Amino acid sequence: MSTEQDLQQSTSRFADVDGMKIHFHDVGTGEPLVLLHGGGPGAAGWSNYSRNVEFFSKRFRTIVIDVPGFGKSTKKSVSKDVLEFMAGAVRGVLDSLGIDKISFVGNSLGGGVSLKFALMHPERVHRLVLMGAGGSLPIFNTMPEGVKHLRGYYGGDGPSFEKLKSFIDCLVFDPSQISDDLLRVRYENSLDPEVVKNPPLKMLMHSPSDQLWRANLGALTQKTLLVWGREDRTVPLDAAFILLRTIPNAYLHVFPQCGHWAQWEKADEFNALVTDFITRA
Repeated sequence: MSTEQDLQQSTSRFADVDGMKIHFHDVGTGEPLVLLHGGGPGAAGWSNYSRNVEFFSKRFRTIVIDVPGFGKSTKKSVSKDVLEFMAGAVRGVLDSLGIDKISFVGNSLGGGVSLKFALMHPERVHRLVLMGAGGSLPIFNTMPEGVKHLRGYYGGDGPSFEKLKSFIDCLVFDPSQISDDLLRVRYENSLDPEVVKNPPLKMLMHSPSDQLWRANLGALTQKTLLVWGREDRTVPLDAAFILLRTIPNAYLHVFPQCGHWAQWEKADEFNALVTDFITRA
């Protein structure tokens, strides 16, 4: 068994939140940091941040959460605002750990959940790192390629390995980096019967979760780092501009030759960037 697998297994935990089992990893010591994953088929916290957790855990108490509907957390259908529901689950995990204030790193869906949490509980957020974050509005792209793949994954003939590969290829600038093992794990996770019955993606498409750009983002006082890949084909770069304009203390960092998975494709640079941003006085 690899060192990473040992770390993954030894840090696995569950919290009881509103009748749900929410799975998370609790790694390292220091200032607390939450990592929230994206919403693609088969997504989960550790797999999303496999190239970041060990690095961050040397400086932060790193909490890697599977939001409801993903990973090992409870699969549950909800009719209310999905981001509000997921942010509530994150709050429950933090309450169970006795953590009052924390910084967030959120990718895609996780970025939207992080932003929603900050709007709901601004006093509990130190700093925000939002990469390819959901909840904003692309100015020039009405239906990005990655979103088309997302919408069709559980439709038609249902999930398939070919559909998953087409979607994952959209997440990165260089698809040759994607291993067969990564695809296999994501595909197997996406076939969970509870997920197939109530896909989280379907819930997201029928909620106001993509409308955070309409919220009072000007009230957020936290320093916020927007991270985007220039070649992001799922939440394109132009979706960053409304957030950059409306969040008072927002900064934008753009990685060239990078898609939607900045934390994975540019791991070393990303890890250093985020650490400096969160720890700088």
